[in-house]
Amino acid sequence: MQNWGGRMEIPKIGLGTWNLRGNECEKVVECAIRIGYRHIDTAQMYGNEKEVGLGIKNSGIDRRELFITTKLCSPNTTYNSVISGVKESLKNLQLDYLDLVLIHEPYASSIEMYKALEDLQAKGLIKHIGVSNFNQKQINNLLDNCTVIPYVNQIENHIFYQREEYVKYLQSKGIKVVAWSPLCADISKITNNKIINDIAQKYSKTSAQIALKFLLQRDIYIIPKSKNPSRLEENLDIDFTIDENGMNKLKDLDEGRSLFGWYKD
Repeated sequence: MQNWGGRMEIPKIGLGTWNLRGNECEKVVECAIRIGYRHIDTAQMYGNEKEVGLGIKNSGIDRRELFITTKLCSPNTTYNSVISGVKESLKNLQLDYLDLVLIHEPYASSIEMYKALEDLQAKGLIKHIGVSNFNQKQINNLLDNCTVIPYVNQIENHIFYQREEYVKYLQSKGIKVVAWSPLCADISKITNNKIINDIAQKYSKTSAQIALKFLLQRDIYIIPKSKNPSRLEENLDIDFTIDENGMNKLKDLDEGRSLFGWYKD
């Protein structure tokens, strides 16, 4: 991890917080940070920014060591509502600045929204700005109309929906790819797969660790979610390398379709 000019580089592995609520969310965030997570991903749409903020505060870790991401959604889709929406997120999270703010999904007013994010970044309230769930046409439209290249595009990406051409395209534009739901819609689809299990046995790892490492070796950032402390630790413990033969076998598992019915590239 690097930090230059007050801007920390996004950690390769983060904690996703979708569907975490109340005290459980607070405890999971606190636990994850204490275990070693430094990137926490939330969103206004999740309705848990306050709990995430409490988990961050209770962890006792220096704010400067953390990378906090949130996302803007409707009704905060105008220039002024983006400004007020970011300030609301800062209040909810009990933070003075955000490391990354994304437009959660494409909106008709995405260009206007992004301009507001650019201005907030210039003022120092946000360190990095980006988007989520944008397809190639939407990315190109944004690139044609923005000053700051999106730091990331957070998209559905996992072994069964690899989007290789689109991933390479984003990376060629200097846009980092962050995979939401890196363990796909149903973890059993991974744990019951013989090819994944055989590779996991070879490296004395779990099938989930193989699925996550597959993404990391393609230079894709990941934000897996777990409520279980041992699983949280497991998701960080992927300091190994899958050989070329194993990577090729995993690439063959691509089904070329979203498991969530999301946007097409």
